[in-house]
Amino acid sequence: MSAIENSRLNAVAGAPRALLRLEGAALLAAAVGAYSAYQGSWLLFALLFLAPDLSFAAYAASARVGALFYNALHSTLAPLALLAAALALGEPLPRDIALIWIAHVGFDRGMGYGLKYSTAFGHTHLGRIGK
Repeated sequence: MSAIENSRLNAVAGAPRALLRLEGAALLAAAVGAYSAYQGSWLLFALLFLAPDLSFAAYAASARVGALFYNALHSTLAPLALLAAALALGEPLPRDIALIWIAHVGFDRGMGYGLKYSTAFGHTHLGRIGK
């Protein structure tokens, strides 16, 4: 995508975009490393890793509603809050769910899938996705 197309979307371009994608990959690696260190179930990981993508269904209502649900499940805010609460309470299942969720967000960012604008599914803060 050209810098002009990114600017029309108010999307990040160039080196900052590459850095954000690398940060996503690092987030994925850190979450998987922590999950492994806590000896989480890899079956649970496999079952839940793509669960945040169920938010795509909200696009059936509208692009605005879809973006709202997608962004809620693809931001690090909720899983980090869940992780903090789980660690404070010593609860392993919510901790594992939070780490899987964080890994998913990191994976998406690393692949270039950004938070959505309400204009269309393919309009993200990391640029346009799809054709």
